[in-house]
Amino acid sequence: METENWQEDLELIRHAAHQAGEIAHGFFGRSPEVWWKNEGKSPVSAADFAANDRLQSLLLKARPNYGWLSEETDDDAARLSLETLFVIDPIDGTRAFINGEKTWCVSVAVVHRGQPVAGVLFAPALEEEFAAAKDGPALKNGRSITVSAGRTDGELVIAADENLVKKFAPDFRAEVRRVRHVPSLAYRLAMVADGRIDGTVVKRNSHDWDLAAADLILERAGGRLHDLDGNRLVYNRESVSHEMLIAGAAHALQSLLPHVTEGAAG
Repeated sequence: METENWQEDLELIRHAAHQAGEIAHGFFGRSPEVWWKNEGKSPVSAADFAANDRLQSLLLKARPNYGWLSEETDDDAARLSLETLFVIDPIDGTRAFINGEKTWCVSVAVVHRGQPVAGVLFAPALEEEFAAAKDGPALKNGRSITVSAGRTDGELVIAADENLVKKFAPDFRAEVRRVRHVPSLAYRLAMVADGRIDGTVVKRNSHDWDLAAADLILERAGGRLHDLDGNRLVYNRESVSHEMLIAGAAHALQSLLPHVTEGAAG
């Protein structure tokens, strides 16, 4: 497919993400029913299922030949035989959502041959939309965004687990400012893409649906997401979970990577 087709897919998933986001937002702050999955470790709400149903209905009707991978749909191994599929998290940041925090978003990506080619994050409670297509700019509410170029005071602003930061060498730790935890991984990556923070460290066991859309948006904003060996992620594998990852602008990755690698091994 040519770039213009991915642009058509981007418009499709933007429309679908907004519809799903408005549905989810209708539950926000109204104590939706919540269940617990993954042996009681992860919450899922009625809003997640309602948003997922709308996305599935809209997207598969428009692209019946695409595969489907969503956090809130039973996995179907048939996706592995398809070159192109939708990768969905109907609400990324469900913990934030049920706690009344605004930093949650609908994450929708089109993945082709293992790489995202169109991605949207829609955060209705914040009235923010991040979007990108392959070879196009990263946009926030329609305006181009870029990662940080470094801060004049030399401070490195990151989102990372407090216990990991404590393992950094004292001299480096003094240069780091850790921001308050944001439960939505996709939104944290968007914060890197628009330069609010310089980088983030992703704990092991993140999933394709947390990452695919934000990965593309970050890349088109001039940043990178990769594993601790510097490898770019491949999506739509049999296993959709990932080991520890790091994301950021080039200057942040260069500074962070050796300390994160050492801290992870410690």
